[in-house]
Amino acid sequence: MAKLTVYDPPMCCSTGVCGPSVDPVLPRFAADLEWLSTQGVEVARFNMAQQPGAFVANEVVKRALAEEGNDCLPLVLVEGRVVSRGTHPTRKELAALVGIAVEETPSLCSAAVEELVGIGAAIAANCMPCLKYHADKARSLGVSDEDMARAVAIGNAVKQVPARAILNLADRFLNGLVQEEVRSQSCCTPAPGKADSKCC
Repeated sequence: MAKLTVYDPPMCCSTGVCGPSVDPVLPRFAADLEWLSTQGVEVARFNMAQQPGAFVANEVVKRALAEEGNDCLPLVLVEGRVVSRGTHPTRKELAALVGIAVEETPSLCSAAVEELVGIGAAIAANCMPCLKYHADKARSLGVSDEDMARAVAIGNAVKQVPARAILNLADRFLNGLVQEEVRSQSCCTPAPGKADSKCC
């Protein structure tokens, strides 16, 4: 079982969530150390503000502090040897430091998927030039009309959520008159069998 030890700079807590501004790296690092523990790695962590004795007791850490000052913190040691200084390694880096293989999640993003996302975003943004651009590019990549139609439907569904929300809010402000008014309007929507219905 590998042993990994972290010597942190002075701070109120290791998660970093109790200060006036949260450093997103610290909660992520704390979660990654917890993950290492679940992988069978022995993890120890010391905070200079709360456990100064641990820093004095370790000759490697004491020497690094004497030579570099607090700039060397956080120090990460594996089996007593410094493997990282001045930064909080990512989960992938931590895994490599202790010899754990991390499976890479394959990316599902392709040029075709990017164009489908663009089509959905164009619909949600009511951007006609964007829709034409992404649809033409998607078609050149061999994307089917059926898949593009699905992207349009998803973009439209996303767009309808805030549209309904703003109408509901207006309806509350205006004592329920908005929904009635909306139902009475057929602007730009021809009546069945009447293609010449007037558009606003």
